[in-house]
Amino acid sequence: MATEYVVHHLDRVASTQDEARERYAGVPCLVTAGEQAAGRGRSGTGWLNAPRALAASLAFQPDWPPARIPLLTLVAGLAARRVLGAALQLKWPNDVVTAAGDKVAGLLAERTGPVVVIGLGANLFWPDPPDGVAAMSATDPGPTASQTLAVDWAESLLAAVEAGPGDWGAGVYRSCSATIGTDITWDGGGPGKAVDIDEDGGLVVQAAAGLVTLRSGRVHSVRPTTLPTEQEDD
Repeated sequence: MATEYVVHHLDRVASTQDEARERYAGVPCLVTAGEQAAGRGRSGTGWLNAPRALAASLAFQPDWPPARIPLLTLVAGLAARRVLGAALQLKWPNDVVTAAGDKVAGLLAERTGPVVVIGLGANLFWPDPPDGVAAMSATDPGPTASQTLAVDWAESLLAAVEAGPGDWGAGVYRSCSATIGTDITWDGGGPGKAVDIDEDGGLVVQAAAGLVTLRSGRVHSVRPTTLPTEQEDD
């Protein structure tokens, strides 16, 4: 049976992350908003809003071993790609990008005690986006498109959570990774070349001193050696 959840479609909020956390009452809670006044990305940075955007956050309590909780960011990315389009790629650990590397969407996972809140922000329509940023559609899909996509994403994510972390999709993640094969730097380290995603969701990097594995819960920023201008979310 599919996991039961509640949905709140709101016109404007400060942050869907905060709203979902506050509204969570023991049943998974999805909050979407037409506009965020104080949306944020990883490490508390701001989020640039497209003229037509998807802003959604899902609060839930996963029955997963604590050591596997960091995988949820990657699992949420796979769910986002299933909904937003199979031609998109995943930039470890929290971005959805085009084949050219332009950012379409970002994810943010936060944990308070046993409750996890995962947010998805996506550019649905942006006629003149900043460099390094792209939108899903060349025309405005209208105000209800984001709600439909958010519900589809939440249901895909909850199904994966219910299935458990044993087969979370490492092979699929590798196949659509925009990071594997690229030269990168990261918080406190680098340069190196990303060579794999391990079964625990870590990014395996060939550095000068040998192989190192980066963990999404500990590394807040992974950057290509040549850094383009990006939509700020990490």
